[in-house]
This record gives sequence, C-alpha cells and structure tokens, in this order.
Amino acid sequence: MTIQDAVNSLYQIAVTEGKATSTKRLDSLARFCIEELAKRGLEGAVAEAKLPGGGREKSWDVAWTLDQKPRLAISLKSLLKNLGGTVPNRLDDMMGEVTNLQMYSPEIVTGYVMLFNVAEDAHSRLHGTTWGELLKRRITRLSDRKPPSWSIGMIEASLFLEVDFSDGPRIVSGVDDVGPFFDRLVAHVRERNPILERRP
Repeated sequence: MTIQDAVNSLYQIAVTEGKATSTKRLDSLARFCIEELAKRGLEGAVAEAKLPGGGREKSWDVAWTLDQKPRLAISLKSLLKNLGGTVPNRLDDMMGEVTNLQMYSPEIVTGYVMLFNVAEDAHSRLHGTTWGELLKRRITRLSDRKPPSWSIGMIEASLFLEVDFSDGPRIVSGVDDVGPFFDRLVAHVRERNPILERRP
C-alpha cells in the first residue's frame, strides 16, 4: 500500500460516497501506517487501540505495544471543508489527546498525521495567512518533542499532507516527508526502549 492508496480511499469515502464524517474514512491510512512501521522493525502495530490516559482511556488510530505497554501512538486526521471553523478546534483537540496520553506515560512516542484539502483553503484576515499555513505552522511548532525537554502536549513527529480534492484525489505536497516521519518515530521508540536492540 502507498500513501496515494490511502488518499484514494479517503476521497472515495468522503467525496465520491459523500460520507465525509464516516469513521472508516481513514482506515486505509491506518493500514499504511502499520505497514510502514513494520518495514522499520516495529511489527504488530494495531488500529483503533484503546490506550490509558491521565484523565480517561481513549482510542488512538494506530498504536504499537511492547511488553503489554503502549510505546507509540499515532493520531490520524483529515480536514476537508469548513476550515475556518475547524482549524482552531483541531489544534486544541491535538494538544488535549496528546496531553492525556502523556500524563499516564510521559515516555510514549506520539505522531500526528494531517490530510488537508487545499481546495477549500482560504485566507484568514485575523491571522494574516491561510488556514492551511496557520495549521501547518502551529503543528510544526508543537513537534519534535524529545529529551531532555519532555514538554507535555507536544508530539515527536508530524506529517502535514496537502491534498486537492477539487478534481480527484491529488496529493499536492508532503509526499517527501512521509518516510522521514516514520523514521523519526521509530528512532525515538528505539532510543527509549533499548531492549529492542537486544531482541532478535
């Protein structure tokens, strides 16, 4: 499976079938993530995993566990329309779900994938930029969490994939960042779990 396959699936469900809020719309993207982690030696990742948190248990789109403890979690999101009303809430949601997880397990590695439909993007007079640029800039600011700075609410790596759904499932930018995104996540997992290097 490729990242384009995952985008094709999202387009099929959200646009062609008109089910933009379907809980299945990112299933292919989750499978893609699981395959990419396996290629890098983290086999056995699962989709829709319920993980404990500081406030409550929450379902994460992709998670990888070692010795019955979650060591990696990835959140998958798509923003296809109503961007002005959704971008601020999406940032709050991201920080909230990550903080909840890190309160329970500060050393867990977290990743965030955003598929953003540039065909619906618009300029925000309040912020002096487009909603897409605003969201990308703020997600980037919250990325690259690593020791010794274990800031709660930040993530280890993010992937911002721009798509254009105005005339089919076209990826505009971000493809070159896919491999490095998974490389960074796996590197963090290996660094924080040295037992992996001693296993066959």
